[in-house]
Amino acid sequence: MIVLDTSAVVALAAGHRALVRLADNAAASPFKHLAVPALCLLAAEAAAQGSGTFALALPAIEIEPLDSMAAITVATMVRDGIGAQDTSHALYAALPTGSRGTMHMILTNQEHRYPPGTITVHIDDPRLLG
Repeated sequence: MIVLDTSAVVALAAGHRALVRLADNAAASPFKHLAVPALCLLAAEAAAQGSGTFALALPAIEIEPLDSMAAITVATMVRDGIGAQDTSHALYAALPTGSRGTMHMILTNQEHRYPPGTITVHIDDPRLLG
């Protein structure tokens, strides 16, 4: 799974070529899914009206909910200075879990917002057009 943060959702809704292609390819594949953390969806809609609605309309997009455990962990990350609420939720969604031993990558145009060791790919990375 690939996690789209707030900046990626805003860019996707604005028609970013590589992200639109990625979303189209993911929709055609039974194996690729694009995850948008709920707090990134909220922040994208607040930053650019219609961005959240656009993301929700795409069949490849899955919303990562802010359930009770996620809420407590994200709040702890924010309190500890890891990042803003949306950044922390994107990081939380990408972290390994008991059922998934590897970290997901985060698509972003703000890689500097994530702590060292986070797997981020810039939305303008030429490999996305491959």
